[in-house]
Amino acid sequence: MKEKKDITTIEDIRQLVDNFYAKVRVNELIGPIFDGVIKDRWPEHLEKMYRFWQTVLLETHTYFGSPFPPHARLPIDQEHFTIWLRLWHETIDEFFSGDIADEAKWRSNKMAAMFLSKIEYYRGSATTPLV
Repeated sequence: MKEKKDITTIEDIRQLVDNFYAKVRVNELIGPIFDGVIKDRWPEHLEKMYRFWQTVLLETHTYFGSPFPPHARLPIDQEHFTIWLRLWHETIDEFFSGDIADEAKWRSNKMAAMFLSKIEYYRGSATTPLV
């Protein structure tokens, strides 16, 4: 069995993101939500995700923006985040091992909890998240 390496380059980020979103797109529950929002802009979305995770994990600041607002009004709940996390962790474990791979899992758990909390807040509020 080939030894897995850690996430250390933009090529690693691309491999992770591409394989993760391939799984997302065929998932019965979350795939249609992503496809419904992204439509034919998948290449743009993937480029944005490469920059986001490169910034988060490799501390190379290529992502600028606010990741939460596009998610604020999505019809999603804990079940959707559970699947998202399962697919993310599964993809990391499939290709990578190491401190940054562990950090990618830890950060995704924190992000999912924060996003879900904020989605639930905005669902019951007339306010709009700041961009």
